[in-house]
Amino acid sequence: MRTSKRTQILEAATRVVEREGVKSVTFDSVAAEAGLTKGGLLYHFASRDDLVQAIHQHLADEWEAQMVTAAGKPADLATPEERLTAYSRISSQSANRAELLLMLEGSTTPGLAAPWDGVMERWAPSLTTDDVDNQVALDRFIARLAADGLWLYESLNTEPLAPELRRALAERIAGALDHEGT
Repeated sequence: MRTSKRTQILEAATRVVEREGVKSVTFDSVAAEAGLTKGGLLYHFASRDDLVQAIHQHLADEWEAQMVTAAGKPADLATPEERLTAYSRISSQSANRAELLLMLEGSTTPGLAAPWDGVMERWAPSLTTDDVDNQVALDRFIARLAADGLWLYESLNTEPLAPELRRALAERIAGALDHEGT
């Protein structure tokens, strides 16, 4: 299946973020990366804000698709254990600088955070004060923190973990759910 022009633009924009940071996303920089004219971008995105919002949504959608593949089903058909296992595997294996930079930017802007928040709540829900005595919920959240910590660790270090070590850690985090009966 051929990649749509819009998807090609979003992938080009992600490469710009990866190399130069979020502030470097301009119509000129993304057009150059995508091999298009500025007018070609304007056909798909009315403003830089629209482009940045679309990048956030695109990456969150990619994470969601990876989790559906890992779980073998959509979040609404998966058990809490299946959802968190998929989340743990994908979040601990999907580290890249662009995603981190965009998530950090999104954390300060509710509109940009919305796509990420939706994925997180479907696959690895946050705790509430009602969960304070719920050991299963606490164990699930600890697994989420471990997966997020691995992702953050690798995103912030210039020397990535060896692929076999990263896989072993991701499997250990996901496996902790199975061993604990959570």
